[in-house]
Amino acid sequence: MRVTMRRVLLVLGSVVALMVTLHLGQQVLECQQVLSERRHRLMRPENEELVMMDSNHVEYRYSKEMPLIFIGGVPRSGTTLMRAMLDAHPEVRCGEETRIIPRVLAMRQAWSKSGREKMRLDEAGVTDQVLDAAMQAFILEVIAKHGEPARYLCNKDPFTLKSSVYLSRLFPNSKFLLMVRDGRASVHSMITRKVTIAGFDLNSYRDCLTKWNKAIEVMYSQCLEIGRARCLPVYYEQLVLHPEQSMHAIMKFLDISWSDTVLHHEELIGKPGGVSLSKIERSTDQVIKPVNLEALSKWIGHIPGDVLQDMAHIAPMLARLGYDPYANPPNYGHPDPLVVNNTHRVLKGDYKTPANLKGHLQVTQNTSSSH
Repeated sequence: MRVTMRRVLLVLGSVVALMVTLHLGQQVLECQQVLSERRHRLMRPENEELVMMDSNHVEYRYSKEMPLIFIGGVPRSGTTLMRAMLDAHPEVRCGEETRIIPRVLAMRQAWSKSGREKMRLDEAGVTDQVLDAAMQAFILEVIAKHGEPARYLCNKDPFTLKSSVYLSRLFPNSKFLLMVRDGRASVHSMITRKVTIAGFDLNSYRDCLTKWNKAIEVMYSQCLEIGRARCLPVYYEQLVLHPEQSMHAIMKFLDISWSDTVLHHEELIGKPGGVSLSKIERSTDQVIKPVNLEALSKWIGHIPGDVLQDMAHIAPMLARLGYDPYANPPNYGHPDPLVVNNTHRVLKGDYKTPANLKGHLQVTQNTSSSH
């Protein structure tokens, strides 16, 4: 009897222990589930999409896998014209410069270059993977939400293309348009229009051309590194002389269907779904005009003789990009009839300033651009 009672008690004890164990296990699983749900609420998964609705309640989904378009180049190289022509396409939205994206990219680059800073970040758990995920989310959020949604989004911040290799890794399906312009014209434009750029001495053609050469060399080298399948150099002179031929090549490169509206961006400025221009960006007073020859050769006769004499040494990238450093004036080519007609219209003042920009365009106003 004692043996039987002992066995009964052992069996009962085992059953109770098993029930307690199962109960505790269930509670642990429930706690893990709650913690997991909280973690998902607090942290955004890296593949999360941004969802936006346009005024017609059409839904757009954006992610790091989308085919973002990045437009850049040395300031005064036609980046605003390029983005305005793309903005005229009914399925593309670029919008104004964000200004913050190239600055954040420069900070990210600085952290990587500083061995001591990188060590501190790694020690704190702020690894390259963490930073890259944060950069992806931040850049996508800024590009997507600083304007109206569209099927294709593009960003135009000139110095962004100094980080095109890095951006190509963050956004694996992105493409890049590098605006290339005769450095003599770019420098003359920034000096005469007083477009201050960090590090450029606007009192010296020699200094500005030296800085132009350094900047375009970095961007062009990165463009080549990415490869022609993802980065297309667009020559400003050819875009202006032959806009239809140039835009057909660009749209094919971007894999976006053709629309004639890209040849008449000026007609869509300030209109819903059209081209939005900043009241303070330096190029706005020029981009409100149709594509024309007005600014193509304004630099001729204004660069000091000693600088012209040393041009090949000061700016070797001119020759590398196909410009003759000693041609004064250069032969950029012959314009299409449409461009000739547009130029006649511009010279006669036959174009309209959009109502939302009237009273805001001041040619002498200083603006700044940052690396």
